[in-house]
Amino acid sequence: MDRRYDSHDGRVSVVGCGLREGSLAARLRKIAGIGHLVAPFAFRRAVAREHRREPFDVVEATNWYAPGLTIALTGPAPLVTRNSTPAATSAETVTSLRDRFDRRAAMLAERIAARFSKALISNTQLHGEKIAALYGVEAPGPAGHHAVIGLSLPPEIVARGTAAAYPDDVPQDQPIELLFVGRDEHRKGFDALIMALRILARRADAGMRDFRLTIVGVHADDLKALPSTARARLRCHHRVDEPTLHDLMSAAHVIVAPSRYESFGLVYQEAMMFGRPVVACAEDPSARLFIGESGAGLLAKACTGDDLATQVQRLIEDPALRAQYAAASRRASGMFTRDTLSAQTTAVYRTAIGSKGASNNASSSGLPAPVDIAS
Repeated sequence: MDRRYDSHDGRVSVVGCGLREGSLAARLRKIAGIGHLVAPFAFRRAVAREHRREPFDVVEATNWYAPGLTIALTGPAPLVTRNSTPAATSAETVTSLRDRFDRRAAMLAERIAARFSKALISNTQLHGEKIAALYGVEAPGPAGHHAVIGLSLPPEIVARGTAAAYPDDVPQDQPIELLFVGRDEHRKGFDALIMALRILARRADAGMRDFRLTIVGVHADDLKALPSTARARLRCHHRVDEPTLHDLMSAAHVIVAPSRYESFGLVYQEAMMFGRPVVACAEDPSARLFIGESGAGLLAKACTGDDLATQVQRLIEDPALRAQYAAASRRASGMFTRDTLSAQTTAVYRTAIGSKGASNNASSSGLPAPVDIAS
């Protein structure tokens, strides 16, 4: 929807579905609730046009705001919905009546698209079970139409991460580098991160080993209200390109990722690919799975500034502990290969192509959202 032109790169074609500025569709897209139908109709029109030229066997779409809604309902090919983070993740943090109505409309669109999809893919079993409760569809299982397939990392990240040695011998007069990558969102635990920064800055002033926090995804101007002692230890980059992000990950001693919920946790996978210890929050099931069970880092019991600061401080002050978790993080990397995941996805596509009905039977009304998704 961000472009009106088509492009081609080898065997990949990108079809632009952008709206003409000032058009009826562009105006409708700004209306609460109704606006969520504009993109699905635009995508279906583009898919139908390409389908007439060369028929598709299957179409895959994300669940996020249901771009495949009209394809699920009317074709022209069977739809597979891959479930990432649902709109419900921010439903409870919206305060205005207009925004609450708009978010609920998005959640309804997602639910309908899921129920009429020929197959569903979720990133983890836990996420699939929460999606099932949210949308009122069947939970993942070996005999159904809801599969569990993880995500892989791009080859560029794998190559760069594998080559990145861990800087375990940090001179005492240099700060420990902390890195956070993400938006200013409640789900990402940004509030806890900033509170932890305040706490750690005071402790560093009182004699704790010094540190520096780099944030990627937020403007520095948005954090001007922080005390000077915290701002002095903070660097912000609103956006960076991939090579720069890889440089920052290579330079980091600790990745701080205090999400309250991740559908899969690519941020954890990327940190482990670079062999960096992670501080995450036990509130997130993916963090418990990827960080807790692998021993790739520490988990704050709750996503609060106090709990997060306590765990981060342990890694700031203990080089042996950093090295221990860095080694465990490196061992845990590469849990998912593209060959395996592509074979699993192809199997789901074949299931969808062979399906004569909707992918699943509604098992509930789909309301309300599970607490840890909606929070």
